[in-house]
Formats: sequence, structure tokens, C-alpha cells
Amino acid sequence: MTQQQEQLEALQEIRSIMDRSSRFISLSGVAGIFAGISALAGAGAVLWYFNKHNLQYQNVYSSGISSEAVVFLAVVAALVFLLAVSAAIYFSARKAQKVKQSIWHSQGQRLVLNLCIPLAVGGAFCLVLLYHDIIYLVAPAMLIFYGLSLINSSKYTFRDIRYLGFCDVVLGLLACFFIQYGFVAWVLGFGVLHIIYGAVMYYKYEKS
Repeated sequence: MTQQQEQLEALQEIRSIMDRSSRFISLSGVAGIFAGISALAGAGAVLWYFNKHNLQYQNVYSSGISSEAVVFLAVVAALVFLLAVSAAIYFSARKAQKVKQSIWHSQGQRLVLNLCIPLAVGGAFCLVLLYHDIIYLVAPAMLIFYGLSLINSSKYTFRDIRYLGFCDVVLGLLACFFIQYGFVAWVLGFGVLHIIYGAVMYYKYEKS
């Protein structure tokens, strides 16, 4: 091995160490896949509920939905969120053990903080929409604020997460104009795109 090659390897090692210290690299692609599957399962539960009670999506868009149905939709959304968060914690902690990185170091804390601020604001805004009975904009708002939270936190983890954020924001904005497709946009953003993103992340960074 020549001296030049040794210097190049040393530089690559230094760069790898700096990269690990400046970013949270334990974010798991498997967690993204699980989150997407959870969202699709939630969408299936919503379809089952609507079919069972002979409800039409037009009722949602015209604010003609019962309070019972609103509660059911809220419970499903909360369960999907809890499952996704639990999966993210579990699979990221498992990946952190493999790469010998603490899951709660400074970059992990910054990632969570920058992720949670837009999510908290978005959650409050969705409650405001429900309070004023503007139900048809809840799904678009969820996509927009979730996408913004991903973009906001991407500087502390893999940059690839920005693309998922941009896609969710665009889907949310489109759903604001084409409100009859709000549910479809929600399924695409939280379900299909999450699975695609998780698979790409897994094969790019985790598959050995």
C-alpha cells in the first residue's frame, strides 16, 4: 500500500467519524416500511367502517359526517401514529446497537426536537379544523405538516428523508384543491410513499 493510499483511507475514516458525529444515522428503513403498512391497515379500517355504516366520502367533504365517525377516524389516526412511532423507536434502537451509536445523543435529540415542533403545530391546527367542522382539510393538513417536519429535521439525519417530506407537502397541497381525493392522498403519503422510502433506505444503508 502506497503512502497516498494510506492517506486517502485515513481521510475517509475521518470523514466517516465526522459524519457519524454530525448526523443521526440510526434511522431505520424497516421502521418506514412498518409505518407505511400501519397506515394502509388504518386506511383499511376506515374503508370497513364506512362500508359497514353505508357512509359516502362525500359526507366527509361536505362536513356531513357524524361525531361518532369523526371519533373513529381520530382513533384510527392516533393508533397509526402510535404504531409508527413505536416502530421507529424499536428499529432505530436495534440499528443503533449494530452501528454502536447511542440513540439519544445530541444529534438524536435535535432530530426529535426539529421533527416534533412542526408535528405539534400541525396537530393543534388539525384540532382547530375539527373544532370548526372543516373535516375535509384535516387529511391535507396532516400531510403538509408531516412533510414540513421531515424537511425540517433532515439536516440531522439522512438527507433522503427530505424527498419524502417534499412529496408529502405536494400531496397535501394538491389535496387542498382536490378535496374529494383527500383520503387517497393520505393513503399515498403515509402508506405507499413510506413503504417505498423505507425500502430505498434499507437497501441503500442497511442491507449488507
